[in-house]
Amino acid sequence: MLTKAYAAQCAAAEAKASPVAGQRSHGLTLFALALGSFSIGTSEFASMGVLQLFCTSLGVDIPVATHAITAYAMGVVVGAPLVTLAAAHLNRRSLLLWLMGLFIAGNLLSAAATNIEMLAAARFISGMPQGAYFGAGAVVASYIVGPGRSGKAFSLVMTGLTVATIVGSPLATFLGQNLGWRDTYITVAGVAALAFAALWCWVPRTDALRGGSVTRELGALRKPMVWVMMAVAALGVASIFAVYTFIGPFVTDAASLDPAVIPIALALFGIGMTTGNLIGGRLADRYAGFGLIIGFGSALVVLAILASYGANVWVLMPAMFGVGATMMIAIPTIQVRLTGFAPEAPTLMGAMNLASLNVANAVGAWAGGLAIGAGLGLLSAVWAGLGLTLTGLLLFVLVVAGTRRLAPA
Repeated sequence: MLTKAYAAQCAAAEAKASPVAGQRSHGLTLFALALGSFSIGTSEFASMGVLQLFCTSLGVDIPVATHAITAYAMGVVVGAPLVTLAAAHLNRRSLLLWLMGLFIAGNLLSAAATNIEMLAAARFISGMPQGAYFGAGAVVASYIVGPGRSGKAFSLVMTGLTVATIVGSPLATFLGQNLGWRDTYITVAGVAALAFAALWCWVPRTDALRGGSVTRELGALRKPMVWVMMAVAALGVASIFAVYTFIGPFVTDAASLDPAVIPIALALFGIGMTTGNLIGGRLADRYAGFGLIIGFGSALVVLAILASYGANVWVLMPAMFGVGATMMIAIPTIQVRLTGFAPEAPTLMGAMNLASLNVANAVGAWAGGLAIGAGLGLLSAVWAGLGLTLTGLLLFVLVVAGTRRLAPA
C-alpha cells in the first residue's frame, strides 16, 4: 500500500544502485527488510488482540486499557518525522539497525510492565521506529535491485506488514491467550531480534546508502494541502481502528463466542485488508480520488451494518472482512495523493503518511473507548468510527477533491 507513496524516494535510490550483487543476496536483503516489517506489524496489531488480557491483568477497564493502543500510535506520530529528520545523515543500514534495536527494547519493556502507565510508555517507545524504518527500507530495497524494479522490490518489503495482519497478529493473539499476554510481546521481540540479525548480515555496508539533507523536504510542511490530506487520513481511517481495537470484546461479549474465535476474526480482517489493498492500489493509479470516495463510502455501509447487527456471528465475521477491505481501498489513494502534493519531499511525506495513519489509530481507539465508557454498549465503538469516517469523507470531497494537483500521475 505504501509503494506509490515512496515512488520518488525509490527512484532517487535507484540511481545509486549497484549491479554487482547477485540475485540470492538481493532476495536475502529483501527478506530481512520484510521480516522487520512483519515484526513491526505484528506488534502493532497484536496489542488489540490481547487487549482484554492485559486489561484484566493490570486491573483496568477496557477504555483505560486502550491508552496503550493510543500510546503506540502516538509513538509513530511523534517518531516518524522526528526520527526521520534527526537521522537524515545516518547511513540507512546503520539507521535500520538502530531502529530495530529500539523496537526490541520497547517490546521487552512492554512485557515487563506492571501497570497501565508503564505499558503505555513502553508502547510509545515501540512505535517510534516505525515510520523511519519503512522510509529507510524503501531506500535500501531500491538500491539493492537497481533501476526499473524498485516498486516491485518495496512491495515485497511491505508484504511483511500485510502478512502480519493475516498470520502474525492472530498467532500472537493465540500465544497470548494460551501463554499470557506478556509472552506476546516477548515473541515479537524475538522475531525482531531475528530481523536485526538478518539486517546485520544481509544489508550491504556501502557509502551509497548514506543519508542526505532534509532542508528541501521541510518546505513541504508549509503546504496547506499536505495538512488537509493528513487530516482526511487521520479522520477517515480512524474507523478501522475503532473496530480492530475491540475485536476481542466484539467476539466474546457482543457475539458471546469462545475466545478461541478471536484469532479467526483477526485473520479475516487481515485478509480483507490485503484484498482491499490490491483493489485500492489500482484505483489510486488510475483515478484522482475515486478510490478514496468508493472506499470510505462503502465502509460507511459496512460499519452501519456491523454497528446495528454485530451481535450476530453471521454479520460479525463477514463485517470483519468488509471493514478491512473497504478501508484499505481508500488508503492507497491517500498515500499517493499526499506525496503528490509534495513530490520534492518523498522521505518526509513517507514518514508523515504513517504518522497520519497512526493518528487515525489513536483517534479510533480513543473514540471507541469513549463511547463504550459512556455506557453506550460495545458496538457503540463502531458508530463512533462511522462518524469519524464520514467526517473524513466530507473533508476530502469539499476541500481536496477539486484541487488541480490531485490529478493522477
